[in-house]
Amino acid sequence: MRTIAIAAGGDSPEYEVSVKSAIEVSRALTPKYRVYIIIIRGSDWYWEDERGRYHKINKNDFTLVADDSRIRFDAVFIAIHGTPGENGLLQGYFDMLRIPYTSCDAFCSALTFNKQACKLFLKEYNIPMAEAVMIRKDDHSDLPAIIRHLGLPCFVKPNDSGSSFGVTKVSKKEELIAAVEKAFRESDEVMIEAFIKGREVACGVVRTRSRSLILPVTEIISKNEFFDYEAKYTPGRSEEITPAMIPAKISDEIQKLSLRIYNLLGCKGIVRVDFIIVEDKPVFLEINTVPGMSAESIIPKQARAAGIELADLYSMVIEDLFL
Repeated sequence: MRTIAIAAGGDSPEYEVSVKSAIEVSRALTPKYRVYIIIIRGSDWYWEDERGRYHKINKNDFTLVADDSRIRFDAVFIAIHGTPGENGLLQGYFDMLRIPYTSCDAFCSALTFNKQACKLFLKEYNIPMAEAVMIRKDDHSDLPAIIRHLGLPCFVKPNDSGSSFGVTKVSKKEELIAAVEKAFRESDEVMIEAFIKGREVACGVVRTRSRSLILPVTEIISKNEFFDYEAKYTPGRSEEITPAMIPAKISDEIQKLSLRIYNLLGCKGIVRVDFIIVEDKPVFLEINTVPGMSAESIIPKQARAAGIELADLYSMVIEDLFL
């Protein structure tokens, strides 16, 4: 039986969501693997046993000692949303230790976590997307000129943060400065993006050496101004319809485009791609290379809609590491 570490926690505001994801993944994997949820929070890396005792991880080789025996992991299931699990830092660490992991590699993770860099990369391949401008702290950016270029309403968002933390929909130019300041509290780079009116959808993609699995499309209907953190994780604040009630032709186009984006970026493991449907055409929003796996998350719902057991989905990406 293989021994699997589930890396959870992280240093972003998505800490609690990550821990929930890890618990759900652990439940699915436990019958088939020896599973340890490893909490990574700043310099504290540990496993908590059933008696509530903390066992520190040796960062030199990512092992831990429990009951006088040293535990080594065959692979790591990365469930950290945000830094350091989604931006390439943890991937680089495991690469150096030659421990296989389930997510995209270090370069792909860093590229996709940086919203503007990812958009610029995909733009070269004519992937449709909203216009955007990036600004940095201490830049003397001409905000009125940016608004004239992008128009109103627009979105102001941290360039490297997840779950809509620090994101504001700006409808009046007077709201822009406060929105930019809010986003800068989450990141040193801020992206101002043109608003696109349409239906928001998401599509999960899983690719292994032996097969490509494109999950059913989900339509996201937020009861808030947009699909923010509250809408994502508060019951009743959003509707997530899977499969989406859209024409089969559009659904098929979204699935094909999701796989194309996955392949262009060189993704690995389980990924979710988000779009806005505008006049029956999908427009790229962003990609999540470590999507949520909690009970409220989209990927588990898509898997169930496709008739796929979560245990099979997660073990599929783990077993692929050993082929």
